[in-house]
Amino acid sequence: MDLGKFADIIQGGMGVAVSNWRLAREVAQKGKIGVVSGTALDCVLARRLQMGDPGGHVGRAMNAFPWPDMAKRLWDRYFVPGGKPEDKPFKPVPMPTVVLHKPHVELLLVANFVEVFLAKEGHEGTVGINYLEKIQIPTLPSLLGAMLAGVNVVMMGAGIPAGIPGSLDRLANWEEAELKIQVESSQGTDSLVQNFAPREFVPADLPTLVRPDFFAIISSDIVAKTLARKASGTVEGFVVEYHTAGGHNAPPRRSRGDGSTLARQAYGDIDLPDIAKIRELGKPFWLGGGYASPEAIAAAKAQGATGVQIGTAFALCEESGIEPEIRRAMIRNCLAGMLTVHTDFAASPTGYPFKLASFDAAEPLPDRCRVCDLGYLRRPWRTDDGRIVYRCPSEPIEKYLKKGGTAEETIGRQCLCNGLMATIGLAQVRGGGLEAPMLTMGEDLSFLRQMLKGGRQSYTASELIDYLDGKAPSASSSGTAS
Repeated sequence: MDLGKFADIIQGGMGVAVSNWRLAREVAQKGKIGVVSGTALDCVLARRLQMGDPGGHVGRAMNAFPWPDMAKRLWDRYFVPGGKPEDKPFKPVPMPTVVLHKPHVELLLVANFVEVFLAKEGHEGTVGINYLEKIQIPTLPSLLGAMLAGVNVVMMGAGIPAGIPGSLDRLANWEEAELKIQVESSQGTDSLVQNFAPREFVPADLPTLVRPDFFAIISSDIVAKTLARKASGTVEGFVVEYHTAGGHNAPPRRSRGDGSTLARQAYGDIDLPDIAKIRELGKPFWLGGGYASPEAIAAAKAQGATGVQIGTAFALCEESGIEPEIRRAMIRNCLAGMLTVHTDFAASPTGYPFKLASFDAAEPLPDRCRVCDLGYLRRPWRTDDGRIVYRCPSEPIEKYLKKGGTAEETIGRQCLCNGLMATIGLAQVRGGGLEAPMLTMGEDLSFLRQMLKGGRQSYTASELIDYLDGKAPSASSSGTAS
């Protein structure tokens, strides 16, 4: 493998739509790997259309979709000329289920196509898309939608995505793909197979597809070795994320499987991956979690890494999908020493640790309405009589208990789906108010003072990349607030 063909910086795929097409496009045009988040793109597309498609970007991309009738059905279903009234809730989208239904498959195909198409528009740079292994059910149609737009790289973390490389092989040839979906029950965890035959959902005129490279996002050399040897197809590279990174983190090894000690979990040396063993696999790898400086990039390369993955520094730049007012408040509070980042071991319904950022460490998390109307983090549960139901420990407690859950599993859980949607300005209306945003960042924020020297209030992705490449700031940099 040509280890030198990849860029040294991967812009992290932060969801929901924090890593949007604007950010990925800007990064890719600078010669790095721009990445869009693939999380909940069906909902993002539907809500952008209900907002009236500001700028006409979604409509332009939908016009390029290979099957106009499919795109028109979605346009007619969700588009609101001029945007919906502010006090009116968004129209719901289909909830993910193991059995793939045509209306949802079409929405997933078009949504993933649109985001990648817009990220790739007008340049020849490298664009990737990031998915979560924990969100399994929409994966196969989502992959196909991204491939229709010519995505160059598929990335996946929050689990061990052993089945994805083989699925990419099959989808590239328009063949039926399958994915093992984890199913919980009172007897433990097993799986069922989800089959996706793309020819059943699209017209006969099939465009040629190119199989994208696959990068697994991992936290240990053991997982890297397992995937290199046992994945269903070729893994082209690895992103090695440390527990200092934002979003979801791998659980500490010493306490994995011990749900009764969530509050006492902590990371230590045992959780650090053995970089030498990853290097021995002979595949490109990038290090992530606190590498947003030229010195850190050089240190990563000295260990044999192709480069680094950077998330938080891109999340705070002007092209980020974070609602501008929220982003500006995050920057102000960080510079004032009033922003805290901590690992919450209970907030995420996935059971994985999650980085939460707040302006006041003493402030409790928002008292969210317990509702599960997006359902991305629901997990299939097999009842004692063999039926499959879907449950989430963040849903109404009484509903969760009826599905075999325990009250202990609901303690401290937050609705990431609705909270992260609010962070990008697509909050659902609840009883006259809006869902509160949920903020996540990495632990290392030292880059911010470098980027905002001289009283600057904001910075662009291009300026960040120039800094990371060791270039002096451009004289044309305005430094105005966005």
